[in-house]
Amino acid sequence: QVQLVESGGGLVQPGGSLRLSCAASGTGSINVMAWYRQTPGKEREFIAQVTNSGSTNYADSVKGRFTISRDNAKNTLFLQMNSLKPEDTAVYSCYALYWGNSYWGQGTQVTVSS
Repeated sequence: QVQLVESGGGLVQPGGSLRLSCAASGTGSINVMAWYRQTPGKEREFIAQVTNSGSTNYADSVKGRFTISRDNAKNTLFLQMNSLKPEDTAVYSCYALYWGNSYWGQGTQVTVSS
């Protein structure tokens, strides 16, 4: 059973930083891991993805501020978020594509507010 567990969310002031983590269990090497976010009343938004070879892709809204990375040995995904803005407030969820199947974590809340 594949499980994804996020951590690292919280309250931060505008301009601050947070680092999210997503620990995957019950899997071997995961093809693609990604971060998405969602706010109430809006569709889920793609943030960034990284393949098992290290290739990355970012949404324009976070490019230059967020960095996605992964530790393949530990099957852990990270999202370093810098220069946070109030509009980055959302529930951030981890995604994994493994053997053609999609898996999601439960999400972690990030609130950017003064």
